[in-house]
Amino acid sequence: MAEVVESEGLIFYVNGKKVMEQNVDPETMLLSYLRGKLRLTGTKYGCGGGGCGACTVMVSRYQPHTKAIIHFSANACLLPVCQLHGAAITTVEGIGNTKTRLHPVQERIAKAHGSQCGFCTPGMVMSMYTLLRNQPQPTMEDIMDNLAGNLCRCTGYRPIVDGYKTFCESENCCQVNGSCCQVNGTGHSDHLELFSKEEFLPLDPTQELIFPPELILMAESQVQRSQVFCGERMTWISPVSLEELIQLKHKHPQAPIAIGNTNIGLDIKFKGVVHPVIISPTGVSELFEVKETPEGVRIGAGCSITAVKDLMERLVRDCPAEHTETFRALLQQLRNLGGQQIRNVASIGGNIVSAYPNSDLNPVLAAGRCMLQVVSEGGRHEIPLNQDFFVGFGKTALKPDEILLSIFIPISRKWEVVRAFRHAPRKENALATVNAGMRVMFSEGSTQVKELSIYYGGVGPSTVCASKTCQQLIGRHWDDDTLSGAYRTLVDEISLAPSAPGGKVTFRRSLTLSLLFKFHLHVLQYLRAMNVIQEGLPMKTASALQPLPRKIQPSSQEFQAVPADQPGHDPVGRPLMHHNALSHASGEAVYCDDIPKSDGELFLVLVTSSKAHAKITNIDVSEALKIPGVVDVITHKDIPGKKCRTFSGYDEELLADSEVTCVGQMICGVVADTKAHAKRGAAAIKVTYEDLADGIFTVEEAIEKSSYFEPRRVLGRGDVTTAFESVDHVHEGELRIGGQEHFYMETQTMLVIPVGEQKEMKVYLSCQHPSFAQESIAETLNIPSNRVSCHVKRIGGAFGGKVTKTTVLASITAVAAWKTERAVRLVLERGEDMLISGARHPVMAKYKVGFNNDGRILAADLQFYANAGNTADESVLVAEKIIIHLDNAYNIPHLRGRTAACKTNLPSNTAFRGFGVPQGLWTLEGMITDVAMKLGRLPEEIREINLYKGVSLTHYKMEFDAENLTRCWNECKERSEYERRRQDIAQFNQQNQWRKRGIAIIPIKYGIGFAEAFLNQAAALVHIYKDGSVLVSHGGIEMGQGVHTKIQQVASRELNIPISRIHVTETSTSSVPNTCPSAASFGTDANGMAVKNACEILFKRLEPIRKKNPNGTWESWISAAFLERISLSATGFYRGHDLFIDWEKQEGQPYAYFTYAVCCSEVEVDCLTGEYRTVRTDIVADIGRSINPSVDIGQIEGAFVQGMGLYTTEELKFSPSGVLYTRGPGQYKIPGICDIPLKFNVYLLSGSNNPHAIYSSKGLGEPVVFLGSSVFYAIKDAVTAARKDAGLSGPFTLNSPATPERTCLACSSRFTRMIPESQPGTFQPWALDI
Repeated sequence: MAEVVESEGLIFYVNGKKVMEQNVDPETMLLSYLRGKLRLTGTKYGCGGGGCGACTVMVSRYQPHTKAIIHFSANACLLPVCQLHGAAITTVEGIGNTKTRLHPVQERIAKAHGSQCGFCTPGMVMSMYTLLRNQPQPTMEDIMDNLAGNLCRCTGYRPIVDGYKTFCESENCCQVNGSCCQVNGTGHSDHLELFSKEEFLPLDPTQELIFPPELILMAESQVQRSQVFCGERMTWISPVSLEELIQLKHKHPQAPIAIGNTNIGLDIKFKGVVHPVIISPTGVSELFEVKETPEGVRIGAGCSITAVKDLMERLVRDCPAEHTETFRALLQQLRNLGGQQIRNVASIGGNIVSAYPNSDLNPVLAAGRCMLQVVSEGGRHEIPLNQDFFVGFGKTALKPDEILLSIFIPISRKWEVVRAFRHAPRKENALATVNAGMRVMFSEGSTQVKELSIYYGGVGPSTVCASKTCQQLIGRHWDDDTLSGAYRTLVDEISLAPSAPGGKVTFRRSLTLSLLFKFHLHVLQYLRAMNVIQEGLPMKTASALQPLPRKIQPSSQEFQAVPADQPGHDPVGRPLMHHNALSHASGEAVYCDDIPKSDGELFLVLVTSSKAHAKITNIDVSEALKIPGVVDVITHKDIPGKKCRTFSGYDEELLADSEVTCVGQMICGVVADTKAHAKRGAAAIKVTYEDLADGIFTVEEAIEKSSYFEPRRVLGRGDVTTAFESVDHVHEGELRIGGQEHFYMETQTMLVIPVGEQKEMKVYLSCQHPSFAQESIAETLNIPSNRVSCHVKRIGGAFGGKVTKTTVLASITAVAAWKTERAVRLVLERGEDMLISGARHPVMAKYKVGFNNDGRILAADLQFYANAGNTADESVLVAEKIIIHLDNAYNIPHLRGRTAACKTNLPSNTAFRGFGVPQGLWTLEGMITDVAMKLGRLPEEIREINLYKGVSLTHYKMEFDAENLTRCWNECKERSEYERRRQDIAQFNQQNQWRKRGIAIIPIKYGIGFAEAFLNQAAALVHIYKDGSVLVSHGGIEMGQGVHTKIQQVASRELNIPISRIHVTETSTSSVPNTCPSAASFGTDANGMAVKNACEILFKRLEPIRKKNPNGTWESWISAAFLERISLSATGFYRGHDLFIDWEKQEGQPYAYFTYAVCCSEVEVDCLTGEYRTVRTDIVADIGRSINPSVDIGQIEGAFVQGMGLYTTEELKFSPSGVLYTRGPGQYKIPGICDIPLKFNVYLLSGSNNPHAIYSSKGLGEPVVFLGSSVFYAIKDAVTAARKDAGLSGPFTLNSPATPERTCLACSSRFTRMIPESQPGTFQPWALDI
């Protein structure tokens, strides 16, 4: 055995520079090392668990046995620094920058408008860069696969794909798409383009950073030595020989073995697991050996998932087809296991021995007769990977000192069929809900079953074998009748308790049947191909085996040209790149947590309640203060000023004093010298509780106990009660829509720095409303607002979630800085952020609708209940906005809406893009869909009949002209080819039993601005310097919506100078005071007008100078103005519209104008699993005259995809005691790149003008979110077709989100009907029905 001695240290390279470390704490991940030690902040923290891709870097290693250099992408948040010996790391800073030269991969994402907030952009860049290092001419499939591990919350992904598909060679690209890719996504050459491919830098693979020769020499010549790294709590040992590994495992039998750190790292980070010793045998060559034999292939347990996938692809390509059944089945699972970054580092052995219940590999490996080679001090032996290997959750039959050395995968035999199946909540980069591996062996030339193995994952504490079902089928002939009996046996054999962890019990059980049915059809196809049976599968039945479409199609983005007489230097109306896009792509853009750490700075970690409703009897901080590095604990008593914030007339405590009212309520905070020490300190605090009355969690419980935040509002027109008596039909229904997590990529972040005199505080924060934060901090510290300056450079997404909660968090952080007299930084981890910061309100609605046979809706009465959570926040305002927008685009003469914000013991919900409108209008469209079903007509017909037409009045008596709404509707129907496609869909559904298509058209009329008039104001400060450069400061926050870019365009036009001369500085309360929040799609309207006003003042001041020297240059005019003592600084102000709503009179003008849009979406649904694909989306939007079409189209696409997530994939889950289960991308699924519509067309309505906003534009950040519901209603349309096949008709319940679970169960196939229902009240469900 090689002697285990203290390591001589680590040697690795970062961006071509050598890094040497004598000892590194095993708990130090590359992400924190890059950001903290090396100050390379382009690599971002997004989730900490490898689920979002924001921290993607490229790792390069030299392999001495092949003399090759390999490059692979990896998540820096899960990559231990002590594993990097001999590696070369490349970060986004290492491939290019704006000071020297950008790399083409950086330039193209920027110039194709693929960056909005920019926080995810470096990760996208590095995933694509790594792909290009390996494949300089990738296919579209390569691009989509390699970006699947990266999430974006802003763009909707389309521009990212469009920018990066320019790297495809056209023939490769077309092989995937079936038609030539349009570089810009414009389907017609005569359309204006959002970007020009000709401007792009060429990709030159010869110019890339070389692999450090020193690392090659190290690998070739040096004797490999074991390494030991000792941290504060853990020791990391890296042996280099199998003998040493065996002895280490014998000495430390409880020590886990870490290869990719994708399981162990998560346990340490998120579950608080501490391993005194970790063994990392990445240098043990035997674990990475691959040996092919005539009988099969033996794969070292340390081989990465990517390496195994590549091996399987080669074997499938090179081996006889009959030998590759297991290889192909395994390959299918390998392609969908995690994102590319995870697959590159996770090992096959780790996946097996982790024994997770939903492992994608174990079922197919078990079914495929695989053997495991195990080694220990007792020698080597082989054990079968079967049901006996899995002994419980996360447990296997391996003894503590045994090591999995390799996996043997046998070739398949003639007359053997092997298949793998999986279902997951998102198409890619998601853990499986249920998966399966199935294998059947037939007697030669017959249908008689000789051997059968069926394994499932996701339906028990470990991988489950359906042995009884298999035994029933062995010896019998394979046909429909035989399988019918097997389904009944399987229902009894694979049972789940109704309260089983993970929930979805009926769905998961039905999937076991559906997947067996799919296997049955595969087997019948095989038997037909082998001429064992004569009849092929009928087309309708064979649809169960057809995959959902996935090929990206050319798309259109159409906008209007600027007027012919507009000067060429006037940028307004042109598709300019986001002004910071290049900085985003190069990693140079500075976000709040990128600000360098100051001397003596402390880190704050919050302690939150573990109880939903309890009295605090004691907070014991003694153990926390003993933790090394902990400086202090901040409690309610330390707040020198106001101890609460007031929202909607209700006080909300900053830190809980004597009582907690939800899990996640903030109780105290620990400040320490490092984040790690602060986290340990927080974990050491002991809070003692005394339970109070049972918590209120659902709106039903709130209604029963009259638990509301007042006031409750009513708004309507006409006489609803009387109208119900005169209609042909009356129908009543109840609908529910779940909440939605903001999932901004940059979590809540702030830095508070005491200046050291005059009680001044400098505050840097990621916030939509810095003036509110300033006011709150001042009141909390009991100092004047003029002592607090808040600064916001940019924020990495917000969507309404960085207003109220950010203010509370900033106030707590300020108290910590005040008490310690040191700078304090707070950066919430993703799970903390999701727990603390609130979400979109879940809403339950009841409606009663009266309508005639001709489809005209005459009366509707709707009652909305919003789950507000434990504090008021902005819930009353959200509830109000629901009924202000109640009519949407429909002229219902007798209409009444009532709302209530329900007070519950869940974390307080808050503002979210759309502010209640997406929930309210979804309900209205659900009501209209039910009307159509009652009448046996199409929903689009009912919508069209009831649309506003011409000059109309809203239900609050505001006049508007619906002409552009009608134009959007008609143009959307025409552009989307709705009539033809509706016929095609009917034919498709007739021909396919198990796949159905659906289509829906949804309109919106959305009011822009604040109904509270005082919020409709803005100010700006514009300086002109002596060299002619212009500095603009305004009250708007750049959060990805492009407000700074549009402000530059405004200033350029008004001052008549090139945009390059204008710089927009940070938003600061010191420069522009008393700002209003950047919200309500009003940022450009308000701040643009304020900047316009300031520029007009300055331009007018310069008029005498220009008259004296009409042929002078801008610089000469400015120089002359300075010499003549003309002020070159001006404040601009905008006093917005006098908007209001009178709740007593039920009338008002809450909005300055309306933005209109109509969307048509088509989907295809797998009725056996509930999975769907958005085949095509067409959006026609009236946004007036666009100031910047590229920014505006980006906002439309991003809002649509975010809305699609709300209505289809994003689901918040709470335990029966009010604990949030979904605290990261592993459990909560925002749309990924795999979810975008395959054809995604956006058309800006031409010829529209809006006299109420700057340059005739319109606000548009929020309206299109609701149009994501077109996907929901298309799914419902497809489900309706499936239900028709099942003999069902009329209205049915499909609540939002339309997850695969809800969709599948609504289809009501024979398999879902076979699952016995558990009676409500006889068990406690795993999750609340919120």
